[in-house]
Amino acid sequence: MSDERSVTRRHVLRTGGAIAGVGTMAGCLDSLGSSGDEIEYTVSMPPVGEVGFPEVPETWVANNGSWADMGIALGQDPPEGVWLPSRYHTQYYDEIPDVSVDKEGMTRISDDGVDPETFYEMDGDVHVIDPNFLTNRFGDDVSESDVEDIENDIGPFFGNSIFSTGYPWHDEYRYLSLYDAFGKLAEVFQETERYEAFVEVYDGFQSNVEEIVPSEGDRPEVAIMWAGENEMESFSPYLIGDGTSFKQWRDLQVKDAFANTDVRDFHSTRGKVDYETLLEIDPEIILFRGQEDKTATEFQEAVVSRMENDDTARELTAVQNGDVYRGGPLYQGPITNLVVTERAAKQVYGVENELFDRQRVGDIVNGDF
Repeated sequence: MSDERSVTRRHVLRTGGAIAGVGTMAGCLDSLGSSGDEIEYTVSMPPVGEVGFPEVPETWVANNGSWADMGIALGQDPPEGVWLPSRYHTQYYDEIPDVSVDKEGMTRISDDGVDPETFYEMDGDVHVIDPNFLTNRFGDDVSESDVEDIENDIGPFFGNSIFSTGYPWHDEYRYLSLYDAFGKLAEVFQETERYEAFVEVYDGFQSNVEEIVPSEGDRPEVAIMWAGENEMESFSPYLIGDGTSFKQWRDLQVKDAFANTDVRDFHSTRGKVDYETLLEIDPEIILFRGQEDKTATEFQEAVVSRMENDDTARELTAVQNGDVYRGGPLYQGPITNLVVTERAAKQVYGVENELFDRQRVGDIVNGDF
C-alpha cells in the first residue's frame, strides 16, 4: 500500500488477523495494535474472532439494513455506507417518536460489483460486515488480501451474515440470532445498557406476540416470494428459514406453503415460480418481498391489481380473498423487527392493537433508558 493510504488508518483496529483456509477470518490479539495504540477492550464475533478496540468507534460502515438498524437503536449516527441504501428502509422509523435517519450522502457499497477503493473513501472506524460475504460472493472484486489491506489501512471488519442461512460458505461458522448480533454490536459501541433496555422491550413484545398466535390448526400457509419492479409473471421463492429476514414469520408461527413441495429456496437454486405453479399449491396468503418502498395503497395498485387482472392469478385463493401483502424486508434489526412483526400480525391474524410501546423505543434510542 502507498504511504498516502497508510496514514489514513484510524484509531480502531483489529490485530493479528489471518484468513483461514476455509475462507473464514480468525485472529489473535496482542496488547498493542499495529499503530501502537493500546487496546482498551475486545469483542468476539464469528468469523472474525477477537477484535481489539483502543477506543469506541466514531464512524462506521454497515453491511446492510440489519446492522444499520442496530446502530441506530444503539444511539449511533447513521453508517457512512451500506450495501444497498435502497434496501435500508428508513421509513419504518416514521412509526417511532423522535427517530429518523437521513440516507442522503450514504455510500452505496455495491455498484455493479464492489470496488475496494470505496472503503477508503468511506474511511470508517469499523466495518460491520462479514468479510466472507465480500470474498465469497464478490471474489472477482474483493480478494482476501484486499480485506487485509482494508483492515490494516483503515479499520477492522466485525460482522456475520445473519439475514440468510442459504450461503454454503457460512456453514463453517455459526449464525447469530438477531439479539445475539445486536448484543455484540452493543459491546463494540459500549452501549450495553441501551441494549439491555431494548431487551426488556423485546421480551414484553414477544409475550404479546405469543398471546395472539392461534392454535396450530388455525395458522395459515403463506408463500413468500420476491417480485421485481417490472416482473409479475414469475417470482423468486423464499422458504422460511433460520435467518433474521424470516424472524417475524417464525415468531408468528405461520406455515410455509412451499415447505412440502418441490419448490426450492431462491438462495440455493436461483429458481422461479410462475402463476401455474402457485395455483397448484394455492397458498392461503401470498407475501411479496421487494415492495417495501411502496405504501399499502401503492402496493395494491402496482401489484395486487395486476394479479386481479391476470386470467391465472385471479384464480388464486389469496387473490380472491384479498390476502396478498408486502412480505417484509430482507434486512431487519431490533427496531425494524418490532414494526414489521406487528404489521405481519395484522396481515395474517387481523390483530389491531399495538404490540409494543413506540414511545419507549424512541426514548431508548434518544438516551432515556
